[in-house]
Amino acid sequence: MTITGTTVTETRRLTVPDLAKAPRPKPKRRITPGGVVRVVGLGLWLLITLFPLYWIALTSIKSPGTINRFPIEYWPSEPSFDNYVTLFQQSAFATFLGNSALVAIIAGAVATLIALLSAYVIARFEFRGKGTVLVAFLLTQMIPAFIALGPLYSMMTDLGLVDTKPGLILVYIAICIPFSTVMLRGFFENVPDALEEAAMIDGCSRFGALFRVLVPVMTPGIIAAFIFNFVNCWNELFLSVVLMNTDANRTVPSALNGFISTFNIDWGSMSAAAVLTILPTMAMFALASRWIVQGLTAGAVKE
Repeated sequence: MTITGTTVTETRRLTVPDLAKAPRPKPKRRITPGGVVRVVGLGLWLLITLFPLYWIALTSIKSPGTINRFPIEYWPSEPSFDNYVTLFQQSAFATFLGNSALVAIIAGAVATLIALLSAYVIARFEFRGKGTVLVAFLLTQMIPAFIALGPLYSMMTDLGLVDTKPGLILVYIAICIPFSTVMLRGFFENVPDALEEAAMIDGCSRFGALFRVLVPVMTPGIIAAFIFNFVNCWNELFLSVVLMNTDANRTVPSALNGFISTFNIDWGSMSAAAVLTILPTMAMFALASRWIVQGLTAGAVKE
């Protein structure tokens, strides 16, 4: 420090923290041909992806007499919600929504719980035939559902579960367990064994260490598995059409299929039903997107 008259001059060296706090100039973005191609390609992909959704929503708010009218309107001159009113007045669509929600929630939750236990066993224990079990789980995802339809329908008939919601729930649980098990196994293998070992040393049982220590750590993966199970059960069409015969037990996909007749398609009611069917899954993915991304990335990388 130097003092000259009434002037005080202080000279000091910049330390590393000072340099870290100093504002850094923002790098200028350079426009390159590759970047332009990527932006244009992503824009086209987004347009192709969103346009069918836009067209379904547009058709649902057109008046019934203007849906097939030419020239085509890309925005209705007189928006109308008659299709939504007709949907609930002339069909039991509220019942279909309730059936789908009940079946998808119960089947998704039970399948996730069973897959959680089976994935824990596969990830933490060594036993004979472990590789065969994993291969069998993966092979079940490659077999079309209609191949097993005959034996499945015969078995469900013998058990008296045809055209019942518990029967459809059991079928969906069996379908969801293999994929969920393989998915959650990756999450378990990403969690260190030391966590549950420390809990067991402190007095926890094997189940206590699982549900008190591992489950809170694996919450993103469990949420991701449940959402995938829910969406699969919510959107499944083939088995629900075959196993459900009455309106009291039908789900939304089979109800949508009912708008197609031999000589006519009710585009207005079908589009309104499709919009109402898409909204729950879109809301679920929007609200839980953070946990889905965390769960997928946690299961994809093994440290």
